[in-house]
Amino acid sequence: MPEEYVVIGLLALAGFLIGGVYSTWKTAKGFAVVLGVLAVLAVGGAIAWLV
Repeated sequence: MPEEYVVIGLLALAGFLIGGVYSTWKTAKGFAVVLGVLAVLAVGGAIAWLV
């Protein structure tokens, strides 16, 4: 599998998680923070995979 697919998948996952943060922020801030941390980890993983 080319590494670009993994990077694109991780960035797509991060975008999905950021959307979850946006939609849950008003009702469940704790869960939104967890989703935000996971999004940051996904972006970090994508960057690490490229390097």
